[in-house]
Amino acid sequence: MSITKPWNSSSVTTFILRGFTDHPELQALLFVTFLGIYLTTLAWNLALIFLIRGDTHLHTPMYLFLSNLSFIDICYSSAVAPKMLTDFFWEQKTISFVGCAAQFFFFVGMGLSECLLLTAMAYDRYAAISRPLLYPTIMTQGLCTRMVAGAYVGGFLSSLIQASSVFRLHFCGPNIINHFFCDLPPVLALSCSDTFLSQVVNFLVVVTVGGTSFLQLLISYGYIVSAVLKIPSAEGRWKAFNTCASHLMVVTLLFGTALFTYLRPSSTYSLGRDKVVSVFYSLVIPMLNPLIYSLRNKEIKDAPWKVLERKKVFS
Repeated sequence: MSITKPWNSSSVTTFILRGFTDHPELQALLFVTFLGIYLTTLAWNLALIFLIRGDTHLHTPMYLFLSNLSFIDICYSSAVAPKMLTDFFWEQKTISFVGCAAQFFFFVGMGLSECLLLTAMAYDRYAAISRPLLYPTIMTQGLCTRMVAGAYVGGFLSSLIQASSVFRLHFCGPNIINHFFCDLPPVLALSCSDTFLSQVVNFLVVVTVGGTSFLQLLISYGYIVSAVLKIPSAEGRWKAFNTCASHLMVVTLLFGTALFTYLRPSSTYSLGRDKVVSVFYSLVIPMLNPLIYSLRNKEIKDAPWKVLERKKVFS
């Protein structure tokens, strides 16, 4: 059946999510674990956003990008976690066809926006290290705003293309999704249509957005490494490298799991393994990102004390 079939043509109006496990004895432990991860994600990312907004010393391009990264991580995790957590209380975990499409759209949109934002952050680090004297004139407020807006627009336009290619397929049953949310591989597995074109569209979107971002990251870090090696002192080289280490860790975590999940043929899909990987990139990485940046950044670690001191002065 053609991929151009109208949205309302599907005979399936509701999907059933299998959840994370079929073992009832593990439900309570998993609920507490995932709730703890989600609340920690919200707390750390919100705290980082408020710290950056509250300390004028952090009103720089790098921290503008970082606060948007925290916002994306909150939305990215929230596209999955609340539904997954409430499903622990229901024997039959249902989601409407439209709800499934919306969850997929927002989850993928936030994920692709994060890829593009990380690319912008790499360019920012390149400008700071390779062109320190020209940095203020290169990374102007207008350019930073356009880069952030471009990350969101590019991410959600790409997500719209993916969602359209998937949810215009015909779904006639079965309607049981072997997952805890509407991710691409398990949803495609339920289609009664030929999914080849949809898989090609997905591959092209991931390669275009993810591949282009990854290539730009490599180019930026190539220039960064070249600039760092020209610094005469070992202390200077270490300081310059340290400003990029957190970003490099975040990039490795996100791109590694995303490429593993979305650039494999559907024939290699493994239920147990892919659920664990999905938990990592949808819940764990958004929790780790603010921690990675905070532990390696002296300005962020000092920010809470500066904010408290400022409040004492004005109280």
